[in-house]
Amino acid sequence: MDISLRHIEVFRAIMQAGSVTGAARLLFTSQPTVSRELGRLESLSGLCLFDREGGRLLPTAQAMLLLEEVERAYVGLERINSVARSIRRFEHGQLSLSCLPLFSQTLLPRVCKHFQTLHPGIGLSITAQESPLLEESLTAQRYDLGLTESEHLPRGTQGELLFCADMVCILAEDHPLLARTRLTLEDFHGQDFINLSGLDIYRQSLDEHFRQAGVDRRIVIETTNAASVCAMVRQRLGVAIINPLSAMEEVGRGLAIRPFELSVPYRVMLIRPEYRPSSSFVEGFCQSLRAQAKALEAQVGQIVLGG
Repeated sequence: MDISLRHIEVFRAIMQAGSVTGAARLLFTSQPTVSRELGRLESLSGLCLFDREGGRLLPTAQAMLLLEEVERAYVGLERINSVARSIRRFEHGQLSLSCLPLFSQTLLPRVCKHFQTLHPGIGLSITAQESPLLEESLTAQRYDLGLTESEHLPRGTQGELLFCADMVCILAEDHPLLARTRLTLEDFHGQDFINLSGLDIYRQSLDEHFRQAGVDRRIVIETTNAASVCAMVRQRLGVAIINPLSAMEEVGRGLAIRPFELSVPYRVMLIRPEYRPSSSFVEGFCQSLRAQAKALEAQVGQIVLGG
């Protein structure tokens, strides 16, 4: 006989309650039943899980090690229950997507509104993740779709260029550089500058351009996301160059946009897993993504040209 889920259930209840009597109450069964199942578990596993002292059960080191694995199993069961509840809530279907947090705040709200207007009743599950967890989950085929800003596709996926527009400069609304309609590399010489973290691929590209031009900015703050960069610029702590999606969200909120003379294209890639069964709703959502991305590209152009 192998160890069964019932044996594990009894063991976990004893660990939680601290006694056979308490475990029996948790499981709505009798004390003899709990004692019998515990004895079977110890016999089948070959482990001594509890020391008996004065009618009390004291977990052994082996019991504590086993509990770690049991709790991981229960986390998996809870995930199954969560998925089942989610499926019940969305009777007509559900689509799952993973993306960088930036896209969940900028591109996707418009897309979701457009999609649900066309496909009411379809549930959407959006998981925002930073790299490299995002790429790992897409490689593992855990999601129907993904959105990244890297042209290097995760293994086992197909990619499509969804959005492309140049990085832009952002400044506080009263900054002297707003007198210029377009900013050059040299305009940033000696300026207090808010930068993204050193691991950001676009920050690395911009740093190299400034280095080659011999332009020395004063890097006063580094932060990990564009929303934080915008907040720092709004407080007049410096100027910055960021992706156009985040910049557009800040128009009219104390920040101004200026185009950058240097073309640094910012790209959004639509990722589709090759081995995950495709939902019938995926293509409809992709169409909504393409439509909104095209509209955003046009909107970026209008805002930048308008200064």
